[in-house]
Amino acid sequence: MDNVSIISAAATVFAAANIAAGMAVLNGLFTAVGQGNIAAKAIESIARQPEARGSVTGSMIVGMGMSETSGIYGLVVAILLMFVNPISTAFVNFVTPFMTG
Repeated sequence: MDNVSIISAAATVFAAANIAAGMAVLNGLFTAVGQGNIAAKAIESIARQPEARGSVTGSMIVGMGMSETSGIYGLVVAILLMFVNPISTAFVNFVTPFMTG
């Protein structure tokens, strides 16, 4: 295997990891949309039945907390893919001697 194909393989792994990290971060966008829907429906519900405000607000807060964990997991996965990816680290360790000489 020549140096060019080794470096090309390493670049492919880095590109795939970064694309996957970008897709994981998109989870945060969809989480925000979902939380907006939760808040909108809670406000609608309170407007229709003001006496149920306490139970609706409690349910809304629980729902937002549960949906926020999905966004946080997406962020954690993106960080792991970009900085702690063992495949990328193995390729860097393998390619470094070929790049120096």
